[in-house]
Amino acid sequence: LFFFFQPDNEISSDCNHLLWNYKLNLTTDPKFESVAREVCKSTIAEIKECADEPVGKGFLVSCLVDHRGNITEYQCHQYITKMTAIIFSDYRLICGFMDDCKADINLLKCGSIRPGEKDAHSQGEVVACLEKGLVKEAEENDPRIQVSDQCKKAILRVAELSSDDFHLDRHLYFACRDDRERFCENTQAGEGRVYKCLFNHKFEESMSEKCRDALTTRQKLIAQDYKVSYSLAKSCKSDLKKYRCNVENLPRSREARLSYLLMCLESAVHRGRQVSSECQGEMLDYRRMLMEDFSLSPEIILSCRGEIEHHCSGLHRKGRTLHCLMKVVRGEKGNLGPSCQQALQTLIQETDPGADYRIDRALNEACESVIQTACKHIRSGDPMILSCLMEHLYTEKMVEDCEHRLLELQYFISRDWKLDTVLYRKCQGDASRLCHTHGWNETSELMPAGAVFSCLYRHAYRTEEQGRRLSRECRAEVQRILHQRAMDVKLDPALQDKCMVDLGKWCSEKTETGQELECLQDHLDDLVSDCRDIVGNLTELESEDIQIEALLMRACEPIIQTFCHEVADNQIDSGDLMECLIQNKHQKEMNEKCAIGVTHFQLVQMKDFRFSYKFKMACKEDVLKLCPNIKKKVDVVICLSTTVRNDTLQDAKEHRVSLKCRKQLRVEELEMTEDIRLEPELYEACKSDIKNYCQNVAYGNAQIIECLKEIKKQLSTRCHQKVFKLQETEMMDPELDYTLMRVCKQMIKRFCPEADSKNMLQCLKQNKNSEVMDPKCKQMITKRQITQNTDYRLNPVLRKACKADIPKFCQNILSRAKDDTELEGQVISCLKLKYADQRLSPDCEDQIRVIIQESALDYRLDPQLQMHCSEEISNLCAEEAAAQEQTGQVEECLKVNLLKIKTEMCKKHPIRNYSSKAA
Repeated sequence: LFFFFQPDNEISSDCNHLLWNYKLNLTTDPKFESVAREVCKSTIAEIKECADEPVGKGFLVSCLVDHRGNITEYQCHQYITKMTAIIFSDYRLICGFMDDCKADINLLKCGSIRPGEKDAHSQGEVVACLEKGLVKEAEENDPRIQVSDQCKKAILRVAELSSDDFHLDRHLYFACRDDRERFCENTQAGEGRVYKCLFNHKFEESMSEKCRDALTTRQKLIAQDYKVSYSLAKSCKSDLKKYRCNVENLPRSREARLSYLLMCLESAVHRGRQVSSECQGEMLDYRRMLMEDFSLSPEIILSCRGEIEHHCSGLHRKGRTLHCLMKVVRGEKGNLGPSCQQALQTLIQETDPGADYRIDRALNEACESVIQTACKHIRSGDPMILSCLMEHLYTEKMVEDCEHRLLELQYFISRDWKLDTVLYRKCQGDASRLCHTHGWNETSELMPAGAVFSCLYRHAYRTEEQGRRLSRECRAEVQRILHQRAMDVKLDPALQDKCMVDLGKWCSEKTETGQELECLQDHLDDLVSDCRDIVGNLTELESEDIQIEALLMRACEPIIQTFCHEVADNQIDSGDLMECLIQNKHQKEMNEKCAIGVTHFQLVQMKDFRFSYKFKMACKEDVLKLCPNIKKKVDVVICLSTTVRNDTLQDAKEHRVSLKCRKQLRVEELEMTEDIRLEPELYEACKSDIKNYCQNVAYGNAQIIECLKEIKKQLSTRCHQKVFKLQETEMMDPELDYTLMRVCKQMIKRFCPEADSKNMLQCLKQNKNSEVMDPKCKQMITKRQITQNTDYRLNPVLRKACKADIPKFCQNILSRAKDDTELEGQVISCLKLKYADQRLSPDCEDQIRVIIQESALDYRLDPQLQMHCSEEISNLCAEEAAAQEQTGQVEECLKVNLLKIKTEMCKKHPIRNYSSKAA
C-alpha cells in the first residue's frame, strides 16, 4: 500500500489513519523491531553501533537505515530499503527528527500540515522548508533566522540518508518527476545517479523552475556537508582517510563543508600525491558545479549581493554571474567591495579552474573554437591549455569572448601563485626553500599569496655569484608567467596595486594592448615612488630577458628567426637578444611594429642605466666608483666616456674604467647615435628646429641628425651649439658617425679593415678618389670634409699637426671666437696665408697642402670662398657648380671671370688661393 499510494490517488481517511499508525509502529513498536532483529540478525552482529542500540526505543531501524550502505545480507538489505522509503515518506517517522527540530519548525513556520490534508507528500515539505531555512541562514547572516545546531545535524543527516536514492527526498522527487522522465529516463535509480543526471541538466531551458529550485537547495546542502552527495562520499572515502581530510580531523562539528574536502584533496594532488581517478572525477564534477552557479556559495551571496544586483542581474546561469563579477574586479564595469573580491578569490581557490579549464563552463564554451584550432595538440583538461590560450592572446586565432573570459579568470590566478597548477608543481620546493611558504591549502598573513611569486622571480634572475637561485624547471615556469603577465598590467597584482593612481593620471587613454606599461615607462620620472619602483624593477628585468615582452617578441618573430635565432634559443638571455634586435633594426626584413617596440625600449633604457642589463653588469662597479649618484643612462655614458677620453689624452698608465666596461660602453655609445631621441640633451635642444625644418624626416637611421647638420646655419643658437659639439665628437671618433658608418660600411671593409676607429674618416679620405669607391660613400666623405673645413676644431688631424702654429699665427681670430660656433674656415684661411709664406711647421704644412689641393678641386671645401663668392658662383658659374663631379671647374670659372667679379673679398680670394697653390 505504501508504494502503491501516490498523491493523485485518493484513499479514505480511515485507511489513511490506519496506515499512519502502522508506519509509526514499524519504527517504534518492539514487536515490529523484533522483525528487524530477526531479518537482520547477522548484519546487526557485524555493525557494532546497531548491536548496542537498546531494545524497544525505536533506534534499531534508524541505525540500520544509517548503515544500509554496508549491509550485504540480501533479505536485510531489501527489508531496510523498504523501511527507508516508509520512514522518508513522513519526517515524523525519522527517529529523533521531531524532537530535534520541533522548535525550529515553529520558528521558521514550516508546520503547514493540517489534519485532513490530502497531499500525501506534504510531510516532505516540512523537511524542504527546514532545508531552505538552513540555506538561508548561511546566505543572509540574519540573527532572526537561526537553525539550532541539533536541528542542523538532523536536517543534514536526513539529506545524507536520502543521498543514494532520489525517491527518498520527497520534495525533490515530486518536484522533478517530469524532469526525471525528460532528462534521465534511462538513468537507474540508486547511488545518487539520478541526482547527478539532474544536476547536469539543471540549466537546460526545458528544466522546470520548481525542479531547478529543488536541485539548487540539494546542491547547497552538499556545499555544507559533502556526505549529502552519495557518489562523492563513496568515491573519495579512502582518499579522505588517507590524506587526513575526514571530519574527525576538523576542529569543528560533524558536518564537513564541500570546500574543505575539495581544498584538502586538491592539496594532495598538487603535492603529487595519488588520488583515485573516481574521486578526482567526482571532484571535477563538484568544482564545475560551484563555478556554474554562484548561489551555491553562501559567501558569494552574503558578500556580493549588492554587486550582483547592480552589475550582474539576470546572468545567473552557466557561470555568467561569476564572470560578470570578475569583470567588475578587473575594473571594466565599476568597483567591487573587498569582501566580495575576497569571496571570489576563495571560490576560485576552492574550484581551482587553473588545474582544468573545463571546470569553468563559461570559459570552456567561449574558448572551444580557439582550443580546437590553437591548442588541439594538448590533451583535453591539461592545465597547459590555459597557458596555450594565453600564448594566443591578441592573435588572429583568438576570439573576443574567449579573450574576455580568459583575462577575467587569469586576473585571479595571477593573484595566487598556487592557482597555476604547473607553476606550483614545479616551484613548490623552491618556494618553500627560498620564500618560506606553507602548503597549498594553507595561508599565511606574513607571506600573502601574491608575494610568493615576487619572491620567486627575484631569485629567478640571480647570478651564480649571488647564490640561492631557482631550479631550472622552476625558472622556466616563472619566465612563462612573466611573459603572460606582460600582456596586461592587470595580471601583475603589485603593478596594478601600486600604480592605480598613475594609470588613471597618465595612461587613461592608452587602452590598446600593451600600451599601459609602455605609458608608465614613458612617464617613469612622473610616477609616485612605489609605482616608479615597481615599473623600474620590471623594466630592469625586461632588459635581462626581453622575451618577457611577449607582444614585442611576437612582432619581432621574423627578424629573430632571420638574424637572432642563435641568441633567442639561449635559455639565459642576459640582454643578448635585445642587442641583436637593435643591431638589425634597419634591416629590410624589419617590420614597423618590431622597430617601434625596439626603439621604445631603447628610449626607456635612457632613463636609468640599470635598464640596460649588459651595461649594468659590465659597468656597475665603475659607476659606483667614478659616477656615484648618477642615474640616467646618458649621463652615466657621458661620465664614463669623459673619463676614458681624459685617460687616453693624458696617456695614463692605467685606465680608470675597466676593460669590460669600456667594451660595453662602446656598444652603448654606438647605439645612441642611431636616433636623436637616444641623446636627450640634443633632442630637447633641437625639438623646435626638428618641427620647423625636419618634420617629415623619420627618426631612425640618424636621419634627423643628418637633417639638422645640413641646415646648421638656420638652427636656433642652442641647437646649433649642440650639433656642433656632436660633430666635434664624431670627428674625433668617426665610428660614432652613424650615417658615415652605414653608408660606407662596405668601403670600410674594402679599404680600411685594419684602421683604428679614430682614423676611419682619414682612411676613407685617402681612398676617396679610387675607381672602385662607392659613389654614395664618396659623396658622404665629401660632406664630412666640407664640415671639417668650416672649423679647425672639427679636424682632429689638422688640430694636432698645427697645435703650435694656430695660436702663433691666428691668435686674433681665436680671441674673437665663441665656443660651440664655427669659425667658418677663418683659421684654415689664416694658415693658408702662412703656408704661402712658408712659415708653418712641417706637420702643419703637410696638412694645409692637402686642404689646398682638395679645395682647389672642389670649391665646397673652401667655406671662405663660398661665403664671399656665393652670388658670383650663382650668376657666373652656375653650370660648373651644378656638376656632379667637382674637378676645379668653379675656381677656374671665377678666375676666367675675374673682371666681372664686383665683390672685393671674392675678387681677392681666387687669386690668393692660386698664389697659395703656386707657392
